[in-house]
Amino acid sequence: MAHNEDTAHNLFSKFQDYLGQFVYGGIDGCVTTFAVVSGAVGANLDSSIIIILGFANLLADGFSMSVGAYLSAKAEHDSYAKHERTEHYEIEHYPDIERQEVRDAYRAKGFEGELLEQVVDVITKDKHRWADDMMANELQLIKDSKSPLTIGIVTYSSFLLIGIIPLSVYLWDFLIGFPGNVFLWACMLTFTGFTIIGFLKSYVTGVNPWRGIAETIVLGALAAGVSYAVGDVLERWIVG
Repeated sequence: MAHNEDTAHNLFSKFQDYLGQFVYGGIDGCVTTFAVVSGAVGANLDSSIIIILGFANLLADGFSMSVGAYLSAKAEHDSYAKHERTEHYEIEHYPDIERQEVRDAYRAKGFEGELLEQVVDVITKDKHRWADDMMANELQLIKDSKSPLTIGIVTYSSFLLIGIIPLSVYLWDFLIGFPGNVFLWACMLTFTGFTIIGFLKSYVTGVNPWRGIAETIVLGALAAGVSYAVGDVLERWIVG
């Protein structure tokens, strides 16, 4: 029982670590796909075309975004590793200078006398801790434990999972027929998705949940409104 609880706790902690990537991937997926659907509806395009455009956008844009997230995270990891190697080299070859830099950093934080020397001794006793401390105090760099590959996978997964919501009713209608107003139900389901992802966004950013939900819904509505208007204008201008 305890083992199962520990496993569940670890999985939840892991999910929390990547919640930011899940939220922003989901927001982008839902907004961009809903904008495609709205623009196609504004242009009076057939449902089959909406599905084709929607899924093409969903898969291609999601992949592009996830690759960008992966490359960005990997660049940060590589940059940290490069500076970390430099710090280890300096500690190995110039220990007195590096020790004095630790002393100066903690003196600036208010440590003095014997307490200051105790802190310096503790930090410089372990070279890995010493390097990490120098990275944080001297370069203001904190090691990110999140995997770049996992960041990319989470971003793509959330983009697909949330981004497919605006298309789900059209897919339903295409496969077996939908009894109601397809676009109206697509809007309602999409705004439900915006509500969920907006709530999660408030958890990540620390803002009031209602504010997070409202910001996400307004963003989605504006994107859809602009896309619908553009589709309608172009349809009138091109088709006449």
